[in-house]
Amino acid sequence: MTEIWTTIELKLTEIAPEILNNLNDGVTDEEVKNLESLLNAKLPIDFIAFYKIHNGQETESAGLIECEELLSFDRIIDEWKVWKDLLDSKDFEDDNGPYTSTPENGIKNNWWNALWIPITYDGSGNHYCLDLDPEKGGNYGQIIRMWHDDPARSLEALSFKEWIRYYKDKLVDGRLVY
Repeated sequence: MTEIWTTIELKLTEIAPEILNNLNDGVTDEEVKNLESLLNAKLPIDFIAFYKIHNGQETESAGLIECEELLSFDRIIDEWKVWKDLLDSKDFEDDNGPYTSTPENGIKNNWWNALWIPITYDGSGNHYCLDLDPEKGGNYGQIIRMWHDDPARSLEALSFKEWIRYYKDKLVDGRLVY
């Protein structure tokens, strides 16, 4: 993950130093343990390694990931709690039962799942999520796209590492503009 972050930082220095300046210091082992305890799930090793270098970015700064905020652990918890409260209050069901989605293969047919961990935020309730509860055929830690008002649930990458490498490659190749 160090190599990926180094490449991202070098490119941001060139094209968007204001984003680089808004990256947080890395997470501690205690912060990882606390998040895992809250979620009652283990975080993938590559995800932890990435966040040990930079714990997301400052809120209200220009979005790092395709103009979306890369959430810090505190912001992950904030967003996760919003969705968890909605789930617990049964906002995602009616008299016919739980709402369903239109997921791609390997993603559970839920409107939202407490083990879909928001890692980005677009300001409108949509997220890239770390999926810690995949459907049969899916991968623990895969990255999915979750829309707050659309049933589509797409598989973006088979792992966090694959997803962040894809982002890095798009950044380096000039496919992203800030």
